[in-house]
Amino acid sequence: MKILVTGAGGLLGSRIVELASERGYEVYGLYLNHPPSMGFKIKMDVTDFNGVEKLISQLKPHAIIHCAAITDVDLCERNRDLALKVNYEATKVIAKASGKVDAYMIYISTDYVFDGSRGMYREEDRPNPINTYGLTKLLGESAVMENCGRGLIVRASVIYGSKPAAGKVNFALWVMEKLKSGERVKVLKDQYVSPTLNTNLALMILDALEMNLTGVMHMSGATRVSRYEFAIQIARKFNLDEELVEEAYMDEMNWIAKRPRDSSLDVSKASRTLNVKPISLNESLEELYWELMGDA
Repeated sequence: MKILVTGAGGLLGSRIVELASERGYEVYGLYLNHPPSMGFKIKMDVTDFNGVEKLISQLKPHAIIHCAAITDVDLCERNRDLALKVNYEATKVIAKASGKVDAYMIYISTDYVFDGSRGMYREEDRPNPINTYGLTKLLGESAVMENCGRGLIVRASVIYGSKPAAGKVNFALWVMEKLKSGERVKVLKDQYVSPTLNTNLALMILDALEMNLTGVMHMSGATRVSRYEFAIQIARKFNLDEELVEEAYMDEMNWIAKRPRDSSLDVSKASRTLNVKPISLNESLEELYWELMGDA
């Protein structure tokens, strides 16, 4: 199977490229600044619409996994035009090109399509984004559904992993680095999420690809937790000083963009449908521990 992965240098895209390559797939990784470690590497900006269209028409992949996005929530608020161009317009171009070559498309979306008023959102719950990032990702979802013959929307929450990717350190690694150096970290006690290990998510995505699933599916971790509790669990798992983790609250934050208070996701559908199941936070941190031990 020939697979094109956009955002192949990112936290999720790079893991998908690795795991799909290990399975023997012919994997093409589209990246902007940070090439993936495996697969055929293609340096291209997804906002080069003509270039992207031409690439897909020539490559004729069996599947496209679209991970590329601007995920910096405040940057999206400051530069709405850029957020729309990358998160929505590029997605629409890719979805249309995908439809023309009859490629199956998986679009990586976010828990931030919801307003966070209650949490544990199911696939059929009505999205109601409260910031530009969530809105542009929701528009991307619509673009896939309207322009691609066979598409799957995958929503995840707070993706983390054992390696920095695309020049960014994810939440789990940030907490570990700070605590290892004896620094205090202030972490939100009143924002609830479903932390998602990139390895588990990548495996679920490949499973869905092999099953040719369509529609919408939540593929986050299986545990609803506050960011504060997430940080505490990280400290305990890696024998770091949890006393250095301090409580913070959303109304203290000087954010440009609003954040959902509880954007946790219900993963019952994924648990029922997939062979690879969403795993608990405890299982995820155990997996993260062994991945880091292997890299040491």
